[in-house]
Amino acid sequence: MPSSPGFVALILDLLSDWGGVSARRVFSGHGLFRQSRMFGLIVRDTLYLRVDDRSRGEFESAGMKPFSYVRAKRVELPYWEAPPELFDEPELMIAWARRAHDAALAAQVKSASRRPPRRTR
Repeated sequence: MPSSPGFVALILDLLSDWGGVSARRVFSGHGLFRQSRMFGLIVRDTLYLRVDDRSRGEFESAGMKPFSYVRAKRVELPYWEAPPELFDEPELMIAWARRAHDAALAAQVKSASRRPPRRTR
């Protein structure tokens, strides 16, 4: 079941003071993007934020779970449920979204450093 347009609009409204956040259809939900980086995922009216080793503990402490799906086996993505208190405080939502954006940037940098250099002719 896809996310409702109203839920996507709510998330964008909560993040509006941060600026530059957009939502695009991805898979069976919506990706949240800022500066061409996907830092969030909305699936079935649930917000998931990008995590890394620095932020994972906060999500675990809040009792949140990672986004996962089952194909031939269970797959977990580096996006975890957003704690419910974020929906009551836009400033807190933005703070967690910034950390998720930082995690997306770090993953992008890490991925780029693993690629072999381009050959020039």
